[in-house]
Formats: sequence, structure tokens, C-alpha cells
Amino acid sequence: MRITRAVVPTLFTVLNMFCGLLSIVQASEGKFVEASYFIILAGVFDALDGVMARLTKSSSQFGVEIDSLSDIVSFGAAPAFLVYKIHLFHFNEWGLIISSLLMIMGGIRLARFNVQLVGFDKDYFTGLPIPSSAFAVVSFILTFNVDGNRLEGIPAMMLAPLSIAMSLIMVSKIKYDTLPKFSAKELKKHPVKSISFFFSMLLIIFTKGMALFYLFAAFVTFGLLRYVYLLFAAPDHKEAKDMDPEEAPSYDI
Repeated sequence: MRITRAVVPTLFTVLNMFCGLLSIVQASEGKFVEASYFIILAGVFDALDGVMARLTKSSSQFGVEIDSLSDIVSFGAAPAFLVYKIHLFHFNEWGLIISSLLMIMGGIRLARFNVQLVGFDKDYFTGLPIPSSAFAVVSFILTFNVDGNRLEGIPAMMLAPLSIAMSLIMVSKIKYDTLPKFSAKELKKHPVKSISFFFSMLLIIFTKGMALFYLFAAFVTFGLLRYVYLLFAAPDHKEAKDMDPEEAPSYDI
């Protein structure tokens, strides 16, 4: 059997999928903090497979498809099961329906992404990427959980609206920037985005991850406010009318 360079990024994609399964297993055992961290680890592998694809120059349609299959497990099914097990099961059938939206809308978003995909280097996504949706949900759970096994008070009441909001924003037309590519060219082209990302990483490190949810909340809110501004305050703005195809999956979170 001939081994090609494409094996390298595919290995990271498979590790992404495996972490999604481990998250589901941990959540089924009531280990919700561990389940959340496995989803975050899946996101790390999801980013690395894109980096490896660039380094090995092995981007392909196969890579796009297997990446999407991995993403629906790690960032769709895993967070959906997690929010159901940690709290939404209290709402019986409604809780099941609400939690399933993270998986269903995520699958729709990935399918739409794949059929619209043209090229691998765009500046933004149309609709919130499914890994970002998953990260917003798990960072919320990591920030507000009580003793690692439940949500109480206002955080418990906010989980269902948060899940619905993330699900709808994934299939929206709201524009979200991709991550910077860590190069001098990227810094010159998008200095604000690159510097903001750098300081965000420092903030996450210095707060030991406690700032993660608030940064994702700011990221999601900024995209929404920018969309509203372009839609109403500048209706003739080119970006308000034209939505380019998105960047390839896994290359940015």
C-alpha cells in the first residue's frame, strides 16, 4: 500500500474524530469537565490538520470530506450530547430537541460549506463555524459548572437559549473572520485581527482558560453587530451584499 503525504493531515483529522467519541463517553459517565476538554482537544487537532495539509501541500477534496465527517462528531454530536446530559434532560422531549439543534444545524452548515467551497484561503466564513459554536458551549460549561457535574441558577437557565442561538447563527449569513495565518504577510494585511488574536491567546493563558467563554462571546457578538451595522447603517456596502464562499474546514476554528 502506497503511503502519501495526505496521511499526515488525515491522521490529525482522525484524532479529532476520536476526541469527539471520547467526549461522548465521558459525558455519558457524568464527567462533564473532561468531556468539555476533549472537545477543545478535538479543536486543536482540527486546526493542526489544516496546518499539516499546507506544510505537506496535500489539500484535497478527500481531506475536506473527512474533515466535515469528523467535525459533525466532535463539534456537533459531542456538544449536543454534553448539553443534554448536564442539564437539558430536565426538559424531557424539549431538552432533547434543543440539544439536537447543535448537531443538526452544524450538519447543515457543513453541507452548505462543502457545496459552496471554492479555494482554501478566504478571509472569512459565512455563518459561525461549527468548532466555534462548540467552543462557545463548552467554555460556558467550564466557566459556570458547579463541582464539575451540574449547572445552577442563571447559567442553567441560559444553556438552552445559548444552544439555540449558536445553532441559528451557524446557518445564518453573518460573516465571521478566519484565524490569522501567523506570517508577516498576514500581519501586514490584517494587523488588527492578528494583534487581537495574539493578545487573546495571552489572556487565555494568564487567566488559565477562564477568559475563554468571554472571548468567544465577544467574537460572536462582534460578528452579529457588524452584520447589523452593514445591513442597516450601510445597506449599499459591498460586504453587506456579497458573501464569498468560506474557507476550507479545519483550517481555522
